[in-house]
Amino acid sequence: MPKAHEEAFHGLPEPGFAASWAERGFLRFQVPVLIPRILDYINPSFLTITEITRTIKMAKAIVNSWNEFDPLRHVIVGRADHTCIPPNEPATEAKIPEDSDMHGMWGPRPLDTVEKANFQLDNLVKVLESRGVRVDRPTPIQWNQAVQTPDFTTASQFGCMPPRDVLLTVGKEILTAAMSFRCRYFEYLAYHELMQRYFDEDPAFRWEQAPRPRLSEHSYKPGYFDEITIEQRLERTATLDFVTNEHEPLFDAADVCRLGKDLFCQHGLTTNRRAMEWLQRHFPDHRVHAVNFPGDPYPIHIDATFVPLRPGLIINNPNRRLPENQRKIFEANDWEIVDAARPYHEAPPPLCYSSVWLSMNCLVLDHHTVIVEASEVHQMEQMDQLGMEVIPVEFRDAYPFGGGIHCATADVYRQGDCEDYFPNQVPGTQVRR
Repeated sequence: MPKAHEEAFHGLPEPGFAASWAERGFLRFQVPVLIPRILDYINPSFLTITEITRTIKMAKAIVNSWNEFDPLRHVIVGRADHTCIPPNEPATEAKIPEDSDMHGMWGPRPLDTVEKANFQLDNLVKVLESRGVRVDRPTPIQWNQAVQTPDFTTASQFGCMPPRDVLLTVGKEILTAAMSFRCRYFEYLAYHELMQRYFDEDPAFRWEQAPRPRLSEHSYKPGYFDEITIEQRLERTATLDFVTNEHEPLFDAADVCRLGKDLFCQHGLTTNRRAMEWLQRHFPDHRVHAVNFPGDPYPIHIDATFVPLRPGLIINNPNRRLPENQRKIFEANDWEIVDAARPYHEAPPPLCYSSVWLSMNCLVLDHHTVIVEASEVHQMEQMDQLGMEVIPVEFRDAYPFGGGIHCATADVYRQGDCEDYFPNQVPGTQVRR
């Protein structure tokens, strides 16, 4: 700990004196970062550990996150309230597997499943706070209401369990994505109050919105799913033929893997090349790369396929390996890509969009610590072998509401700067050559 931070503790009791286990965790991770800011207006000599913890939690927000693995200090965790199964539309049809029990269903999810999901989301919050991570929550709206624009109508919306899909944090900026699902058109409203607060508290925070798509019929390929087989899906995705076209920029934030100066974007059913070009123009100091993963018939979101754990190490879904020509940039910069462990479960929970590979949808707290779903014993064992401290958290009841543990969070602050992890650039992935 820097000397200035050590001096800030002068006269305070040891953490074991008055702090609970959760408070000790909070102090361990947050005090070195926030003490210099709170010393401006408090005298720590007169505060108990509990009061210091409370004061730190009230400290002003700072937005800063450049990658997926630096020490996490502040995060948004979603809520399951009022979540709906949306009616069929061009984009959602791409996400529902042929054998899913969700076919033909739409409307509010059963209340008992909402309560179970919220219980596990609330528990995730407790675990994060016990590790010293500050947590904010969105404000759900009534998602069971129709949406009408000049270009489309949809009978209901979706929810706000997975903020990772909507919010892309790059450095000092949080960018709201241009999503391809009509039912998610107004999902950003659940985070509006938080963005307002960050804007008020952090004078360097950039609050940005990608171009709002029209999502008219011109944005989708007509008849794309007419009598299509799994084999045909795989053929189409391998040749980068998706239901969304290049009419306008479309992307989900969860298709972007942030690795310092380089942003790796999955080209799939929810993100197109036009969006990558827009991202490159929007982030001119970054290098935007297009990647894809043959073997996935439903290529939506990169974080159950390609997951960085720390600088130089990535786990990759063995059913959806990164093509050899796209691996070259990782090999040229001494990154190791290893196959992720097989999922423990053979099927996803009922009424779930996602595959069993949410097993690898983990949340990295720092270079040595990761949160993994508690039943995924194979993934936890692999993480242990890779030198990670594993924190198991039960989360399968939340899966149907938008994904896994990484999906259910969005970064606000990770300690660290923008590093260049790929100084040796290799042709084959960059959007701008």
